[in-house]
Parts: sequence; structure tokens; C-alpha cells
Amino acid sequence: MAQKDRIDAFGATALTGFAALLAFNQVVIAVVNDGLQPVFFAALRSMGGALCIWLWMIARGLPVRVAPGTLPAGLLIGTLFAVEFICLFVALDLTTVTRTSVIFYTMPVWLALMAHVSIPGEGITGRKGAGLALAFAGVVVAITLRGGEAGRASLLGDLCALGAALAWAGIALVAKASPLRTVRPETQLLWQLAISAPILMLAAIAFGPFLRDPDWVHWAGLGFQIVVIVSAGFLGWLWLLSIYPASSVAAFSFLSPVFGVGLGWLLLDERVGWDVALALALVVTGLILVNRPERA
Repeated sequence: MAQKDRIDAFGATALTGFAALLAFNQVVIAVVNDGLQPVFFAALRSMGGALCIWLWMIARGLPVRVAPGTLPAGLLIGTLFAVEFICLFVALDLTTVTRTSVIFYTMPVWLALMAHVSIPGEGITGRKGAGLALAFAGVVVAITLRGGEAGRASLLGDLCALGAALAWAGIALVAKASPLRTVRPETQLLWQLAISAPILMLAAIAFGPFLRDPDWVHWAGLGFQIVVIVSAGFLGWLWLLSIYPASSVAAFSFLSPVFGVGLGWLLLDERVGWDVALALALVVTGLILVNRPERA
């Protein structure tokens, strides 16, 4: 599909569905963390996802090779992927889905700042600056006001969620502005999974025993992560990123914290206090301003 300069109906539908899928994904991670050590879980997911993407590429006759000039970017994007999911999985082990969702999905804020200096035509205007300030204020509220959540409000967990958001923004920037932009989404994702798997497995040693009395639901959650999230979901997101403007794709992530807070309340019985509600309102408003199309 040819590149487009704005989101059309198909793109809007696909990105809204992906936002909901990512929100549900955080619930799955929180549940699986009860049975598997978080970083070991992330390592298994990368290994399984790499195998699925490799088989997919072989079945479709796509070349599995290192394109000229892409090795440094491939190593970088795979390392960022490992950092993102160490931070995200640990965050969901330490704090609630609602808090993690609010902070993690500020990714477009950090992507907008990175794109301002790296991608021509994606500079920060006055309105975007105001949106960045509001979203950043939401992060400050979420991190500084951590009371009243039954012991699940963790400063370290909040900071890990922020680190994951920064790493995710870095991944989007590398995919859009490095030589990797010339390769297929399958190749981009294979780089991320293949490089992150050994990094995550080595890092898992530092986080204690690999197993936490796993049951069938935890293994089922791992399978869901490998097949639905990593293989199909991330591949679809990279494909959309290759077609639509980076900032426009990122804009739809403002739906994910809304979905995430709702699912955390509905499925995990997490309390949504006034501090989380205020942080969510600031972040969502800021992200809408950051990604609202400019008037002609």
C-alpha cells in the first residue's frame, strides 16, 4: 500500500482496534506475572515471536537477510525493544494496570519531542507544545500522587512505566527515520525479537527464580502474547507505521490509557482514585492536542 499523508477510515479503525488490544494486553501481562517471572516471561515471548515471524517470512517467500546498511539500526531497535519490555513487565509487576496505562501511553509525547529534532516536517507548534505540557503534567500527577491504591502504587513501578514509554518512542523513531524504514515490517519486527530475546534471557537471571507456581492460565497468556500480540499485533502496527505519518499513528495511543484504566477496573477490580482520573484527563487532553491535525 502506498504511503499516505493522513489517517483514513481504514487506518482509524485498525489503530483503534490496536489501542484496545494493547490495553487488554496489559491485563494479560499482569495476570501472567503471577506465574512467571516478568523478564523471563518477556524473554520467552520474544523467542516464540521470533520463531513465528521467521516461519511467516519463510512461508511467504520473504528474504530473511540483513539488508545493506541496516545492521546498526537493527541492533539498536532490538536493544530498545528489550529495554521497553523489561521496564513494562516490571512496572506491571509492581503497580496497577491503571497507573501503568496512564504513564506508558504518553509515548506520543516523547515521540513528538524526538521527531521534532529528527524527522523533517514534524516540528512542535504552539498547540503541540501546550499538549506536551498537559501530558507531562499528567505524568507528574501520576508519579507524585501515589496514595490510596491498596499498596500497589509504587514509585519504581511508575518510573519503569515511564522508561518503557521512552523506549517505545525510540523504537518508533528508529523504524521511521533510520535505514530500517526501507525494509519490510516483518524484517523490522524480526530484528526486535531476535536481538531482544538473548538480552532479556540474560537480564532475567538478575530478577530471581524464573517460575512463580505457574498454572494453565499463565501458559495460555504466554501463548496469547506470542501469537496475537507480538506476531500479529506488532507486525500490524509496524505496517501501519510504514504507511501513515508517525505522529498520526502515535495519536491513536491516547485511546489505550482510557481502555487500560477501564479494563483494569472491570477485569482486575482496580480502584480508580481522583489522582489517576486527573492524570488520565491531563494525558489524554495533551495527546489530543499534540496529534490534532493542523488547519490548512
